[in-house]
Amino acid sequence: MKFFYILDGKTIKKWLLIISIAFVTASILYIQQLASESVFSTHLGSKAIYKVENKKNELALTFDISWGETNAIPVLNVLKKHGVKATFFLSASWAERHPRIVKKIVDDGHEIGSMGYEYKNYTELERGKIVRDLAQAKKVFDTLGIKHTPFLRVPTGNFNKDVLKVVHSFGHTVVHWSIDSKDWLNPGVNTIVENVTQNAKGGDIVLLHASDSAKQTSQALEQIIIWMKKEGYKSVVISDLVNNAHIKSKEIK
Repeated sequence: MKFFYILDGKTIKKWLLIISIAFVTASILYIQQLASESVFSTHLGSKAIYKVENKKNELALTFDISWGETNAIPVLNVLKKHGVKATFFLSASWAERHPRIVKKIVDDGHEIGSMGYEYKNYTELERGKIVRDLAQAKKVFDTLGIKHTPFLRVPTGNFNKDVLKVVHSFGHTVVHWSIDSKDWLNPGVNTIVENVTQNAKGGDIVLLHASDSAKQTSQALEQIIIWMKKEGYKSVVISDLVNNAHIKSKEIK
């Protein structure tokens, strides 16, 4: 005896709805799992670090990279020549295209921070898009063997309270800067050096770039490092700078 099962349109729609809900739920749980994998946390909550206190002889040189492959190597060569360690904030879409440069950054002993996946202004994105960008970036860094990127520099440097909450819930500590070299403007090597050195104090976080738009950075970096050594400053990575230090942050409304 043969049996035949007949499903009407309502039953099919019901099962399709159940499957869709299950898929969405699984996706949300996956993203929440990623967000819970915090490897560094502070008492700051939804705030951004821009410098620290009680670090009289330490500066943090930080480099943003979002595109190009010409300027990163010269910057790395200058750092290696002087035995200086720095923190590199990488756009994951760039890192995905330049794994050999990423490997050199790691092999040279530098610290890597995230700038998300696509270099987009987070203040112009909905929460869900920010989460997806952060999740995609994490996937890229995991693939490259970089399991821990506790620090994040918000793409374009623009953020608000809502952006900070999303980033913090994802397990990242936002790192801004207190000294802007303005090297991406290519104002001249001497101007870049002056922008960094004229007001620098212990505990400052210095913004530099190793993208191809910053054509004068490697030359200026040589002079900045020479000045630092002469003045008794040591360059440290962000994790060392904030360790056991009083962090200065700004409240964002």
